[in-house]
Amino acid sequence: SKTSLDNDMNKILTYSPVVFDKSIGKWQTNIGDLFATFTLELTDPIYFKRTGNHVDMCLLNHGGIRAILPQGNITTRNAFEVMPFENSLYVAELKGEAIYEMVDFLLYEKKPHPLKNIEIEVDAATNKAISIKIKGQAVDKNKIYHVATNDYLVNGGDNMEFFNKAIKKHDLDYKMRNITIDYFNKVDTLPIVNQTIYTFK
Repeated sequence: SKTSLDNDMNKILTYSPVVFDKSIGKWQTNIGDLFATFTLELTDPIYFKRTGNHVDMCLLNHGGIRAILPQGNITTRNAFEVMPFENSLYVAELKGEAIYEMVDFLLYEKKPHPLKNIEIEVDAATNKAISIKIKGQAVDKNKIYHVATNDYLVNGGDNMEFFNKAIKKHDLDYKMRNITIDYFNKVDTLPIVNQTIYTFK
C-alpha cells in the first residue's frame, strides 16, 4: 500500500553532518569521495570471496549522482533520489596501460568523477600525468588492476572507452542503490572523506 511504501521511504537510515553535493569542488566533491569510498569498502569482501582478488580502485561517474544528501537525517528516499537508476556494480580487470588511458581521459575531461585508491600527480602546465599510483604503488603497465565501477561505465558509457580493454568483467549482481542503502544502514553518521586524488605541480 501507499502508506507502507511512504513509511519505508521515510525510514531514517543514517545522519549526515554536512550537505554532500556534487556541484561543490572542481576535481573532487565530498559526495564523490564518499560514494567511491563506500562502494569499494562494500564490494571488496564480495569480490575477494568470489575471485580471490581484492578490488584495487574504484571509478564511478559524476553524472550518476542525481541529488544532494542534505545535512541531518538521511532516509531511504534520499538513497533513491541520489541513485535513481537500476545500475549494478561491476569489477573490470584492466591492465596498467588501460589505467594510463583512464587518467588521460580524466585529465582531459576535467570532471570530478568519484575515485578511490588512485593518486595522480599532474604537470600543471601540460595537464598530463607525471605519476599514477594505485594503493600507493606506481602503476605497472603490464599488471592487472581490479577496478570497481558500474554496468553503464564498464560498457564504455560516458565515453569511458578504456573499459572496452577489460580482460574480464565481473557482474557482482549488486545494485548501486542497494550498496548505498546497505552502507547508510551500517553507519550512524556519514563520514567526511578527505582524500587527495590529484596533485598539480
